[in-house]
Amino acid sequence: MKRIETAIVLIEFQNDFTSAGGIFHEAVKEVMDETGMLSNTVDLVNQAREAGVQVIHVPISFTENYGELTQTPYGILKGIVDNKAFKKSTWGIKIVDELAPKQEDVIIEGKRGLCGFHSTNLGFILRSKGIRNIAIGGFLTNCCVESTMRTAYEEGYNVVTLTDCCASLSLEEHNNAIEKDFPMFSQPMTSHDFMDVVRGKEDLILEGKGYE
Repeated sequence: MKRIETAIVLIEFQNDFTSAGGIFHEAVKEVMDETGMLSNTVDLVNQAREAGVQVIHVPISFTENYGELTQTPYGILKGIVDNKAFKKSTWGIKIVDELAPKQEDVIIEGKRGLCGFHSTNLGFILRSKGIRNIAIGGFLTNCCVESTMRTAYEEGYNVVTLTDCCASLSLEEHNNAIEKDFPMFSQPMTSHDFMDVVRGKEDLILEGKGYE
């Protein structure tokens, strides 16, 4: 794996999820505490920057009246609207201090839905930088992380999902996504194992689950 062709994609490490007082923090706190995902991600990002791996942040935000969405949202987006989460110009959309972007990082603009590619410039950034390998972590394990993973797989990237850098609304949902869905569209591994691959200590073996 060439470091110059590799990026870490961090999805929605924003205060509304990550921090006490965030609108959805209490909902994800159990899984965050169980996996240590925030501290794992901080360690990973620090090591990745030192190794020359591109760090990419993919935050989500909406205008005050959620005018970007349908007038009758449903599912997860309805939950965002009903709870008045991720509004622009609020503390809730700020990337958590521990992962504050550095000058060499990239911040993706325009995320309004579940997939990190749809409605954003993520694909353009990856292509322009010659990125072929992406490692994904963030919120929610079985929602935006999984949606982004699936699209990246379809687009032909070598996809790694960082199992200890994700969190969801329950351990059941989190574990089910990692055990059942992630292996079909990515190579799931811990952040430590990923950095071993980056440093050349281990090979990246992409083993698609396929159909049995």
